[in-house]
Amino acid sequence: MSLTSRRFALIAGLALASIGPALAAGMTDAEVISNATSAAPAAVGKNATVVTFDDQMQMKTLQQGSNGFTCMPDNPASPTNDPICVDAGGMAWLTAYNEKKDPPAGQVGFGYMLQGESAADNVDPYATEPPAGQEWMVDGPHVMIFNVADMLGGYPQGEHPDHTQPYVMWPNTPYAHLMMPVQ
Repeated sequence: MSLTSRRFALIAGLALASIGPALAAGMTDAEVISNATSAAPAAVGKNATVVTFDDQMQMKTLQQGSNGFTCMPDNPASPTNDPICVDAGGMAWLTAYNEKKDPPAGQVGFGYMLQGESAADNVDPYATEPPAGQEWMVDGPHVMIFNVADMLGGYPQGEHPDHTQPYVMWPNTPYAHLMMPVQ
C-alpha cells in the first residue's frame, strides 16, 4: 500500500468516510461522488479527488482530481449528512488526528463541510457519543481552518459554543481548529 493509500486508510479509521454501510444501502459510485463533493462549492468538488473506503477499510478512489482537494462522503455513524472536503494541509491535519500525533508544524489546512456536521463533543476530539445527558452537537454549513492554534485566542471556546458564529472546536488540544459558519 502506498503512503497516500495508507494515510487515507488511517483516516478511514475515524469513520469520516466509511462507505461500507452506504454501499449496503445501495448507493452507486455516482451517488457517493455526488454526496462527497456536496461538501464543497461546485467548482471545488468538480475537480477534487473523491475517496471512500470499503468495509475492510481499503481506500477506493472514485474520482481523480486536479485541484489538491480530497472529498469524502457522509459518515454513516453520525446522525446528520456530513461529507467533508479538505486541502492537502487539511488532510495532513486529519492524518495527525487519526494517528493521535501533533499536526505538522506550520502546515495550515482548510476544509469545507457545506452540508454541516454533527459531533459528539466540542471538548473531547475522540468522543464517539455525546456525554451522558447531552445531544449531538450539530453545525450548519461551515468551513474550517486547521493548525492555527496560535491564532485562536480571540474566538469563543468551550463546551457549548454558539454555532451561529465562529468558534474553536476541540480547544486546548492539538486538534483545536476554527469553525466558521457560512450560508
